[in-house]
Amino acid sequence: MVKRLEQVAALVVAAGLAIVSYWLFFSWAQGGRELRQPQAQPSQAEPSAASRRQGLP
Repeated sequence: MVKRLEQVAALVVAAGLAIVSYWLFFSWAQGGRELRQPQAQPSQAEPSAASRRQGLP
């Protein structure tokens, strides 16, 4: 009985560590994306798509 309890406890601990490590890996792997790639901001000189459809400058 104790041997089975130890196996279940080891499985729970291993699963918990795996979940935490995957969560940290994927959160850190995607965490700096906005720092590496500059955000494309629309310039004021270029007319928007809506105004081009309406024929406005």
